[in-house]
Amino acid sequence: MIIKDNLNKILNTLPANVQLIAVSKTKPVSEILEAYKAGQKVFGENKIQEMVQKFDHMPKDIQWHMIGHLQRNKVKYMAHFVHLIHGVDSFKTLKEINKQAQKHNRVIDCLLQLKIASEETKFGLSITEVQELLNLPALSNLKNINIKGFMGMASFTNDTNIVRTEFKTLKSYFDQFKNKTSFNFNPSILSMGMSGDYQIAIEEGSTMVRVGSAIFGNRNYN
Repeated sequence: MIIKDNLNKILNTLPANVQLIAVSKTKPVSEILEAYKAGQKVFGENKIQEMVQKFDHMPKDIQWHMIGHLQRNKVKYMAHFVHLIHGVDSFKTLKEINKQAQKHNRVIDCLLQLKIASEETKFGLSITEVQELLNLPALSNLKNINIKGFMGMASFTNDTNIVRTEFKTLKSYFDQFKNKTSFNFNPSILSMGMSGDYQIAIEEGSTMVRVGSAIFGNRNYN
């Protein structure tokens, strides 16, 4: 019941325009099912292999989001079912997603990951690289992807001013591009905010939050 209570507590505080991704990485199917039975149908994983195993064992009306750093050679394993890929940070990756989506006669939704944190460990594109990517003539050849917006992760810090500034930056980038639509670039999603900072992210304009430990408790990486 703890998972259900945690879930309801979070859902009751979310504005209507914000979607909750329950981050289920490292969590067993039994706990994910508990959240599912409580009404949660959208889950995020950061490893493709783990997500595939869970997809095979879970109800098929679940939307699975790939939220981790993406290895191109593993896209093929999830191309038949993944709902949204959050962490796309290169044109090469978009090409691979397009290729694998084509094989399954699907259009796969993606988000471009922007680097807003100062930490070296964070992946992502600069705003200049996003501009260059979206201006590539070859982008129009990718008929089986749909770029739905941006994703970013704030610095891992207790300084909420830094976190807020980074989210503000990502929102300003999103606003710059939100009217520059094309057939495969239709920005409506701004995915930012995790268990420790999702409330700040929502205040700064997030439309999708990725919350794990606040729902499922601390992770077991053993």
